[in-house]
Amino acid sequence: MADTHTDHTSKLKRLNRVEGQVRGISKMIEEGKYCVDILTQIKAAKSALGSIERQILEDHMHGCIKKSFKEKSSKKSEQMIDEVISLVKKMTN
Repeated sequence: MADTHTDHTSKLKRLNRVEGQVRGISKMIEEGKYCVDILTQIKAAKSALGSIERQILEDHMHGCIKKSFKEKSSKKSEQMIDEVISLVKKMTN
């Protein structure tokens, strides 16, 4: 179920920073940097992605899902609830 109306501009900026972090990690590996330093940077990138993931989910809940309930379409609301449950399961595995 694709909804493209949500403004993700701020998330794109954050993703660009994560992309820079990942390039930095690659460079660290190429240069043979200390493993613990590399692992620390990997953890930071994963944490940043997790934060973006949670923000997008929150936006989805406050925007798309809330809208489906206001439209009183029980079928669409049920589909969206199932979709979020599936997403949360994937996020926690």
